[in-house]
Amino acid sequence: MVEQSDGAPLLDWEETPPPYPSPAAQPPPEPQRDHGAAAAEKSSQPSGRRAATSAAPGAGRSGGGGVPTAVTYSPTRNRTAVVVSRDKPSGCGFDRPELFGPARGLPFPGITAREQREERDQIVAVFVVTFGSRSGNMVEWCLPHDVNLDGVEFKSMASGSHRISSDFIYFRKGSYFGLACFANMPVESELERGARMKSVGILSPSYTLLYRYMHFLENQVRHQLQCPGQYSPLEAFYEDKKAVLHPTGNGLVTSLPTWTLASINRCMHPEMKITHPAGCMSQFMQFFGEQIMVLWKFVLLRKRLLIFSPPPIGVVCYRVYCCCCLANVSIPGIGVSVPELRPFFYVNIADISVLETELSYVACTTEKIFEDKKELYDVYIDNQNVKTHRSRLQPLLRLNAADKEKYRKLSEQRQMLLYSQEVDEDCTANEEDLFILFFMELNNRIFQTLCEVAGSADPTITADHMRAMGLDPQGDRSFLEDLLEVYGIDVTLVIDNLCCS
Repeated sequence: MVEQSDGAPLLDWEETPPPYPSPAAQPPPEPQRDHGAAAAEKSSQPSGRRAATSAAPGAGRSGGGGVPTAVTYSPTRNRTAVVVSRDKPSGCGFDRPELFGPARGLPFPGITAREQREERDQIVAVFVVTFGSRSGNMVEWCLPHDVNLDGVEFKSMASGSHRISSDFIYFRKGSYFGLACFANMPVESELERGARMKSVGILSPSYTLLYRYMHFLENQVRHQLQCPGQYSPLEAFYEDKKAVLHPTGNGLVTSLPTWTLASINRCMHPEMKITHPAGCMSQFMQFFGEQIMVLWKFVLLRKRLLIFSPPPIGVVCYRVYCCCCLANVSIPGIGVSVPELRPFFYVNIADISVLETELSYVACTTEKIFEDKKELYDVYIDNQNVKTHRSRLQPLLRLNAADKEKYRKLSEQRQMLLYSQEVDEDCTANEEDLFILFFMELNNRIFQTLCEVAGSADPTITADHMRAMGLDPQGDRSFLEDLLEVYGIDVTLVIDNLCCS
């Protein structure tokens, strides 16, 4: 590729969020876009190298619920007893907090302005990926030039993208998260076979604020299609936003802020809802309907969920995020023995070796071949069709009366919120807040009850306990059995047999 010098103006790259007020504060002003400095005088020499065809394997996570030391079923005629015990004292016995929202890097509402400032400048790489009719997907340019981008050329340009005009893709590479914007432009070129396809993307240690740069990446991919080889805006962007990296024995790392759970009530600006993964809860709810309650159980049990969809894949990446939000728990210590839950977002066949090592994940793909690789997932989601090949999980696919009642309450709360927003012009809460809080309170109630029973003189869960937790004593029996085993809660589950109830 011939080196070109350009003086293209630096495009807007950041959607600055409004300040986060207290619940009693007035709605914030319109967010202002942060304009960058002038473009660099001269573009970098394009690397012109093709990235390797295999994704760099990420480190698998260890842990999990472990194997129960005793699972016994009482031979009594009218009852089934399941005893799940661990090598730990009675009660929950957990010793570390687990917040699956902010503590896990989720774009959780209510973070303070100070925390936002701390997480600025976390971009570790910027790159341009192109498709060649002879060479396939390849990284044509990147900063820094020595960064390991093996596999990014496939993560940032989803399989099947040649059939669409544009898309955006969230993905994970090792310990980093990425966002890329793809565009496809018709050209009169026999060499390019009538189409020019590129993606412009970034890598960061956290995906919390990647949405800020969506607008910039969309502009830049169009700029790269129209003016190939002009990288000065990307150079200036990287110099302005790059992370402060520290060399270690294992490579380059950057420190991340410690997240705290702040006030969840705030007014999210409508423009942010378009590009922010946390603004898609209502669409997620409308798309899956009552099936959300099925997904909730699988996520809480830390199963491996894979969502299939043909391109575009951007909105499906949002569904991955929403699934992870179903497992929010704010009780300190819950989840010490379970695999960490983080979204993988988009995956392809180059990620197979990584997925083979994962104990729990939520991901999406455009490659139908994954459906046949059943050893890689527990739950497969095709459109609204949720299925599992594991016989133990089959009962969880059936909605019971308690599931339908929980979904009815969620729908009613959502309708009341929409009514208050329309009639009272109340901007102190939104559907995202409602959605996250609903499942957090549901999960908290379940684990709080289980911990109280586990620490009592009679650690026995009865049908009344299950109803108090919002569960169906019969329909949720296998779910609760699995929950006790996965989270290592030492109680006895006693439920009347269905034939004798």
